[in-house]
Amino acid sequence: MAAGKRMSRRTLLKGAAAAVAAPYIVPASALGKAGWKPPSERFTVGFIGIGNMGSAHLGGFLGDKSLQIVAACDVDAVKRARARETIEKHYAEHLTGDTYRGCDEYNEFEKLLARPDIDAVLIATPDHWHALIAVAAARAGKDIYCEKPLSLTVREAWMMVDAVRRYGRVFQTGSQQRSEANFRYACELVRNGRIGQLQTVHVNIGMPSAEKYFPEEPVRPGLDWDRWLGPAPWAPYNSERCSGDYGGGWRWVRDYSGGMTTDWGAHHFDIGQWGMGMDGSGPVEIIPPGVDGAENLTIRYASGVTMYRASRAPGDHPVNGVLFTGTEGKVEVNRGYLRTWPEEIGRTPIGPGDLHLYRSPGHREDWVECMRSRKRPICDVEIGASTITVCHLANIASWLGRAIRWDPARREIIGDEQASRWLDRPKRAPWHL
Repeated sequence: MAAGKRMSRRTLLKGAAAAVAAPYIVPASALGKAGWKPPSERFTVGFIGIGNMGSAHLGGFLGDKSLQIVAACDVDAVKRARARETIEKHYAEHLTGDTYRGCDEYNEFEKLLARPDIDAVLIATPDHWHALIAVAAARAGKDIYCEKPLSLTVREAWMMVDAVRRYGRVFQTGSQQRSEANFRYACELVRNGRIGQLQTVHVNIGMPSAEKYFPEEPVRPGLDWDRWLGPAPWAPYNSERCSGDYGGGWRWVRDYSGGMTTDWGAHHFDIGQWGMGMDGSGPVEIIPPGVDGAENLTIRYASGVTMYRASRAPGDHPVNGVLFTGTEGKVEVNRGYLRTWPEEIGRTPIGPGDLHLYRSPGHREDWVECMRSRKRPICDVEIGASTITVCHLANIASWLGRAIRWDPARREIIGDEQASRWLDRPKRAPWHL
């Protein structure tokens, strides 16, 4: 790390410790004892978005002694104040052993990104904000952990790739299933031909988002509604419109997200493409249900493999997560679950001469290691872009009710001008990429 980075972190952490320590007494943690990295080796992190996933990440990040959260940003004053209190209480108990005042609050992410002492950011806002914040963070020289789904549109995803590459940042997409051993092993079985030639992949995920209309309600106190909307079209406030609940809320509103096709699709389509070896590429045709005889969403690849969104596979097999079917067997995988047909396929270890996929120590841990090594993490931005492209194409075909053809090398929809317009969305001024 650059000397300026080391000094800025050391200065900030020294100031926090000095505010609470008795004269000439320095907490052991400030010296790198008690399991903590010394201040010069800790990465300082700012959280942008403290809703469902942002709050869920707090525990893991606070428990990582190579990181220190120094800023919390959210357009909801209540959420960011609660996050700051949680952060400062944790560090008071575990870092200083006394009171601690070392976390600042921000309504505007630009102010957080302007701080030279912040090394990295976690982005856990609603989907329509991901690209704008991530590109700005890359330009500001921050490493990035960005929640899935990566983007609201195909074009945004690949602009994020361009920005991360241009500014040399380490970017981890929050599709954490890649860091789980059972998903890696399932994909290794498929990639090493243990089920013969791969023919189909079935993924069990939900449906797309749609146009949604809500009656206007008074904006709740402490919420900057205009900034919550940001680049999305203006709409009156409604509590459900900006709710993070999975049963409703913004995930089901097309202006902000792609529904479960992008939310869970960012997990299961991701594993499907990993097992196919299609990172960096994509399908050639997407057919929505009810079109050209397709019973389920059908995604075809040039290799001849077909991926389906379906709750059941042929033979009335209920799909548990991701089901790979080959000429000589099957592999099914989900969180905490792995099964093969025949059973002996799953009992044979991957040999030293076989293909071994990236072995992650954990999704956050992998990101931190890569911030030190400057290598690309297991779910690098380009992998996230490849996956979310599949999700977005599935939604475009579903919204239009017709099949679309895709050129994965040129990243273009073939021969359909109307469908091509869905590859990006206009943004409300003054927001732009």
